[in-house]
Amino acid sequence: MSEASDTMGILHQNLIDAGCSEDLIRTCMEFAKENKWNCLLPLLSKQRIHLLDSVHDGQRQIDCLDFLVYTINKKHI
Repeated sequence: MSEASDTMGILHQNLIDAGCSEDLIRTCMEFAKENKWNCLLPLLSKQRIHLLDSVHDGQRQIDCLDFLVYTINKKHI
């Protein structure tokens, strides 16, 4: 685990924890090293959208399963 004062280590670990790809992590770390923090924001926003899409896909799958279980219970039990 990174020390609280280790900004680059904290950033790197947070990017890993957020599910970022190795390429995205590398790019973000380069921007951070160059002190181009504002360049990170669009990349992080894109990752957030990607993660939210995954959540929505999962929710749709859960809804399908719930409907299937409901239908089976209604017709066969």
